Amino acid sequence: GVGLDTLLQPLTLGIAGGLFLGKQLGVSAVAALGAMAGLFRLPEGASWPQMYGVALLTGIGFTMSLFIGTLAFTAPEAAAPLRLGVLTGSILSAVAGYAVLRLARARA
Repeated sequence: GVGLDTLLQPLTLGIAGGLFLGKQLGVSAVAALGAMAGLFRLPEGASWPQMYGVALLTGIGFTMSLFIGTLAFTAPEAAAPLRLGVLTGSILSAVAGYAVLRLARARA
């Protein structure tokens, strides 16, 4: 009973967007602000594109995302959109992170 309409539900899009966009923006922002403030710096030999690729990979999150989602959305009809959102966000993060790291490595 899971179709394209389930993928386009607000719950599914919100969870996928939070994992894919929210995590990468948060990690990238903290890394950039911390570096600008002099609190820390990138490891020797690492570049900012590589850091962004790692920030993308932080969107891969099955266990805690499913756990917190199950606690937040207890209605049985929320189960499919919740799981689909976690899977979609995690897959997008994995593919994009791999692509960015692959490109960053090729330029180094």
